[in-house]
Amino acid sequence: MDFVLNANIAYVLLVLGSILTMLAIVTPGTGLLEIGALFSFALAGFAAYNLGFNLWALIILVIMLIPFLYATRKPKREIYLGISVLLMVIGSIYLYPTQGFKPAVDPILAIIVSLTSGFFVWLVVQKTINAMHNKPDHDLGALLGQIGESKTAIYHEGSVQVDGELWSARSEKKIPEGRKIKVVGRDGFILLVEMEKD
Repeated sequence: MDFVLNANIAYVLLVLGSILTMLAIVTPGTGLLEIGALFSFALAGFAAYNLGFNLWALIILVIMLIPFLYATRKPKREIYLGISVLLMVIGSIYLYPTQGFKPAVDPILAIIVSLTSGFFVWLVVQKTINAMHNKPDHDLGALLGQIGESKTAIYHEGSVQVDGELWSARSEKKIPEGRKIKVVGRDGFILLVEMEKD
């Protein structure tokens, strides 16, 4: 465990734990991200316990979650996501005690990890937030009133092609194969159709 007592390694583990936590917040469910974050934070915490830490930097890391959570609630709040990433970078670089203003973490490593993790968090979290708040591309309600073609004979069940896709369909009256149909309703993913009058 001595390798963890290096400020550079502890810094990378802390940033990794922060990234995994952010991803777990926006994509919960599997538990793998949470376990990875917990493991990374445990190792970084072990290092902080042995190396010491700056309380103000730890407070910045906790405060980082406030703008992040605000950014995840609705799209188009990129500024708050950016503030969160900036706080994560500053808090993690200065978490371990230093002599003067220079961080205990190697500045070149800090720049590389900060830019990479900041870009990754920005890209992944932004895409995830947008995906969570976008409406589905395929609106089943838009099929009502559409004209299509019966691909099989339809009575109580059959198949129709509407809007370039093959759908299961049902009709109250017999519709022969190859006729124009109109969608008049929907029962789940089954379209209710009638023969279109010419």
